[in-house]
Amino acid sequence: QVQLQESGPGLVKPSQTLSLTCAVSGSSITTSYYSWSWIRQPPGKELEWVGVIAYDGSTYYNPSLKSRTSISRDTSKNQFYLQLKSVTPGGTAVYCCARTGDLRVGSVKKDEYGYWGQGTQVTVSS
Repeated sequence: QVQLQESGPGLVKPSQTLSLTCAVSGSSITTSYYSWSWIRQPPGKELEWVGVIAYDGSTYYNPSLKSRTSISRDTSKNQFYLQLKSVTPGGTAVYCCARTGDLRVGSVKKDEYGYWGQGTQVTVSS
């Protein structure tokens, strides 16, 4: 059974770096051609795609966040990570990690993702 679990601090101060972990079980993050995404949903708003790391380690980011975003992975732990620098209160959202069967860049269509984590609330506030 494939499971994804997000973890990280629930509160981040403005201008700091938001760091989240997605721990994956039941599926290897290096298996062709799965891709592993970060998606967020601010309160009262629609889903926003943040970025993706593919099975081969290649990464793609939302152009509006690209300058501040980094997605990396640790294959030995079967985990991937999100770092979002210089956060603002606009970064307050539920952050989710999810898997697609192939590379999907920019998608926020829930049915394109076979597996989701439960999501973690991150609040950006001083």
